[in-house]
Amino acid sequence: MEERVEMREVGGAPGVGRRGDHGYVKAEDQQRLLNRFRRIEGQVRGVQRMVGEGHYCVDTLTQIGSVISALEQAASIILQDHVEYCVRESIDDEEKAERMMEELKVSVQRFLRV
Repeated sequence: MEERVEMREVGGAPGVGRRGDHGYVKAEDQQRLLNRFRRIEGQVRGVQRMVGEGHYCVDTLTQIGSVISALEQAASIILQDHVEYCVRESIDDEEKAERMMEELKVSVQRFLRV
């Protein structure tokens, strides 16, 4: 069985998945995600600096695209772990499975901005 790290909910809008449940991320993914978010943080600071220093618009947009791509990759890891752990965990309980499937649909739509 893979080691999981509990991720505590830190607020957000009410809705599906806001039942006080905690998410879990594979232990090996946790450090990868933290490193990725630190790099993203640095990229965002770089974009702020570019805007402040009046860099060429296309260069700034390119960097913004890189930030968006990095965030999407991080979200993909979290979504994959959600499916592999949270959704799979609910399969034995029909009522919980129905709630989890609805939550999954909403999460995927949110992720894909549908």
